[in-house]
Amino acid sequence: MSIDHDAATAFLAERTQGILIALRKNGHPQPSNIAYALIDGELWISVTETRAKTHNLRRDPRCAVHVTSDDFWRYVVVEAEAQLSPTAAAPDDEVCDMLVRYFQAVAGDHDDWDEYRRAMVADRRLIVRIPLTHVYGQLPG
Repeated sequence: MSIDHDAATAFLAERTQGILIALRKNGHPQPSNIAYALIDGELWISVTETRAKTHNLRRDPRCAVHVTSDDFWRYVVVEAEAQLSPTAAAPDDEVCDMLVRYFQAVAGDHDDWDEYRRAMVADRRLIVRIPLTHVYGQLPG
């Protein structure tokens, strides 16, 4: 169902959890529960380099993110081609800056940002950016 882009964006901005659907090598869907942040008109997701979803998105960037309301009856789906950042390589690199911005949007402040940045490098984390290319769903007035 076609929905208003601004209404979909507002709905996504009120939430931080959804289901990312990537495509396996055999074409079957690979759903993953994720936390996301709406930043600069894109959904940002923190992932590790070694996860299946990361490998699947590198091979085929086509994906969808499905986000529901608490009562389950309203939802938005974003379909797009994911853009993957490099993997965090140093606590002061641009990817760690992005991961800090992501964390702040999802969870607020952190007790020790230096520790967080070191953990992002050790975990081999990166950011998946999903532009709001095509949105649809059900948002009754």
